[in-house]
Amino acid sequence: MPKKISVGISNFKELIENNYYLIDKSLLIKEFLNDGAKIILTPRPRRFGKTLNLSMLKYFFDINTKEESKCLFKGLNIEKEEEFKYQGEFPVIFVTFKDIKYSSYSEFKNGMRILMSELYSNYSSIMESNKLSDVDRKFFDDIWNEKASDEHITKAISKLMYFLYKYYNKNVILLIDEYDVPIQEGYMCGYYDEMISFMRNILSSALKDNDYIKKAMLTGILRVAKESIFSGMNNLEVYTLLNENFSDKFGFTQKEIDQLALDFNAVDQIEKIKQWYDGYVFGGITIYNPWSVLSYLKNKNEGLKPYWINSSSNVLVKTLLSQGDEEVKSELQDLIKGKVIRKTIDDNIVMKEIDNSPQNVWSFLLMTGYLKWNKKELIEGKYVCDLKVPNKEVSIYYTDMILKWFEDSMSMRKYNIMLNALVTGDIELFEGLFKEFVINNISYFDVSGKEPERVYHAFVLGMLISLEGQYEVKSNKESGYGRYDVMIIPKDNSKLGIIMEFKKIDDFMKDTIDEAAIKALKEIEDRKYEAELIKDGIKKILKLAIVFKGKEVCVFR
Repeated sequence: MPKKISVGISNFKELIENNYYLIDKSLLIKEFLNDGAKIILTPRPRRFGKTLNLSMLKYFFDINTKEESKCLFKGLNIEKEEEFKYQGEFPVIFVTFKDIKYSSYSEFKNGMRILMSELYSNYSSIMESNKLSDVDRKFFDDIWNEKASDEHITKAISKLMYFLYKYYNKNVILLIDEYDVPIQEGYMCGYYDEMISFMRNILSSALKDNDYIKKAMLTGILRVAKESIFSGMNNLEVYTLLNENFSDKFGFTQKEIDQLALDFNAVDQIEKIKQWYDGYVFGGITIYNPWSVLSYLKNKNEGLKPYWINSSSNVLVKTLLSQGDEEVKSELQDLIKGKVIRKTIDDNIVMKEIDNSPQNVWSFLLMTGYLKWNKKELIEGKYVCDLKVPNKEVSIYYTDMILKWFEDSMSMRKYNIMLNALVTGDIELFEGLFKEFVINNISYFDVSGKEPERVYHAFVLGMLISLEGQYEVKSNKESGYGRYDVMIIPKDNSKLGIIMEFKKIDDFMKDTIDEAAIKALKEIEDRKYEAELIKDGIKKILKLAIVFKGKEVCVFR
């Protein structure tokens, strides 16, 4: 009988002792020990096993639980390795910032004071040690009882390492989980600069030139090294999902998925699991989303659906995309349709500058798991990557987001009436609602750029995205003697097929709206764009010219 599946338990000991199913990632211990860097940062998307891996490291190395923890690794890969001799050999500090989410700087500092108090309470036995001086005990007591000054809070981790070294006469393994959560929260809530200074002091005092540290691993979603949090740390090595190091230690590999499917009678579902939850690339290795795969296997009666996407509010992602310029929104449309976009990726994300340039959003989406890289090149010291949407789960998220942009400015009922009017050929009703739609929504799409016609094109494609259940919506494809702008192809060939041609006119142009429409309709006829529809056996064909002048729009047939 297979073991139980757990989703959300990130305590390694709890998983083992309760006989939950575990993918063996214990060779992370070997790679961690053998890496030449003293301090290692491994940014990965949320819910890809970062906390569980750090918990495993804690139970492996912790000198306080040497004997009771040894059995946790029985039968795991690390037990066969020479590095197993380090089991239970070091004092360990494990601290997570995952809950440091506050709306103000004062609340943030108070939250850090509580967190450090809870951390110190785990080491209360050393408080009375004769190895600590009276000054040491006073510092310890102030942190533990939440009486410490801000300056002492920033030194709390480094001082605890010093206390543990004095107590055990051994250097300390330091594990910090979700180190960047306070950074993102400070950015979103408006106290970024103060918070960065505070976090810099905490991490620098713990990691920079610390004589009491054996090795350290930090995890988070973003690298954010340019924040100067890690300035001057020559002993820090960063391995993002673009690097090969630790590439198979977070998320599930194909081999692990094959075994999972076998163990839980889902071999016949592997291809569907791949479509929904595969597609990530870490250091050249294909990786499945562990949260979604385990959620599906645990709840197979609910079917394949988004799990990872729905496990968080995704506020920052939504904010960045909704604030994106016309090029960002147009390229997002391309990504949803399975196309590749090529972008320069900066894995040193700077939260303060992330919305200064719309193109920064692609680096953020890649590092946070909302895109994947297919191919990368190092050009003048920077990675240039081919980017795609990783899987169906993420694609659905983007589609829903685009629909929400439009729904925010127009009731869903009117939206559905407008689309129904279009596909049934009621152009008078469609035009009236479409004009309202443009007026209310065009602010989302900046038309002041170099290619305003492309903006309108992307706008209409976004509007049509919910048709894709019963229709295929194509854009810029060859048919007849040219390339049409948009074609709506019914999957039932007894229904209406639609060809759209866009024209954008400016004040300085001689053409009137009527003249531009005539030219657009003539182009459809002369270039025989209907050839593709005729080939598919569609007999009813509607040809439309959509002419824009600023926010003024007219539809002609």
